[in-house]
Amino acid sequence: MRQVIEAAWENRALLSEKSTIDAIEKVIEDLDKGLLRVAEPLLDGTWIVNEWIKKAVVLYFPIRQMETIEVGPFEFHDKMALKRDYKNLGVRVVPHAIARYGAFVAPGVIMMPSYINIGAYVGSNTMVDTWATVGSCAQIGKDVHLSGGVGIGGVLEPLQAAPVVIEDGAFIGSRCIVVEGVRVGKEAVLGANVVLTKSTKIIDVTGAEPLEISGYVPERSVVIPGSYTKNFPAGTYQVPCALIIGKRKASTDLKTSLNDALREHKVAV
Repeated sequence: MRQVIEAAWENRALLSEKSTIDAIEKVIEDLDKGLLRVAEPLLDGTWIVNEWIKKAVVLYFPIRQMETIEVGPFEFHDKMALKRDYKNLGVRVVPHAIARYGAFVAPGVIMMPSYINIGAYVGSNTMVDTWATVGSCAQIGKDVHLSGGVGIGGVLEPLQAAPVVIEDGAFIGSRCIVVEGVRVGKEAVLGANVVLTKSTKIIDVTGAEPLEISGYVPERSVVIPGSYTKNFPAGTYQVPCALIIGKRKASTDLKTSLNDALREHKVAV
């Protein structure tokens, strides 16, 4: 499939051939079933992006036709089918939650009124809370809580760009925004309204001297919104950043360790 996808990427005329269409549709089917992933973890804890799979997702759009989808009194007009058969998938879906076909949603996931886009991966027993959005190709681990209004950014192009990764057991507080391929480590806690982009300064203030990080929240970190002073030609202003103010205890009881972290650091979620 990879060879067919790569060839069609270089020569879009191949999109009219049945073998190409079949290959693209097979990739999307396998994404939907969790047999393929746009990005996946390696044994050393890093992640690899499968660019050819992202190419297949991009190429899926031009081979689809617009159609009207009616769900009771509701009507949609789009190229993409919606995910179906939630009962057999073992997923709880509260109206008006929507996942597109081509997104993998594992057994035990709870979808409050929310949205999961094509190419995304959501691990088992994760909560996608009210009005949370999981963008295209984003990778969400198991036992994650995406609180109300969380925005997880999507990425299709540029192809080499890494998707957002939220690793197992992380807690993402209300109205947080995580975009541009930022990775949140296992069991980390983001307090309400934390905004993380690739250029956001993540500053560990737990030691005697601040330690700056970018693009990655270390495992079990407790993070809150902050700001730092920056000089501009027009004057001195406060620029948003994220502050690591502590660590969540390495505990077998994740719920207890989460509650302890929230109480100890007075984190708003």
